[in-house]
Amino acid sequence: MAKKTFEIALKQLEEIVREMESGDLSLEQAVKKYETGITHSKYCLDILDQTEKKITQLTRGNDGSMKEEPFDNE
Repeated sequence: MAKKTFEIALKQLEEIVREMESGDLSLEQAVKKYETGITHSKYCLDILDQTEKKITQLTRGNDGSMKEEPFDNE
């Protein structure tokens, strides 16, 4: 079995959404898919949260020292 990655989990989540939107699932199947989708969603959100915490931007302060600041893409 391949190692679970963000990309794999996101792709599986997208497939679940397509299947649920099709309307071809029974209620029982839809609930199962929903539960699986929630698991994939939480996994992806955890990865994004961890990644956001890792992203820092090194800047040089007025006194010439280096400091880390949270990355702000805006």
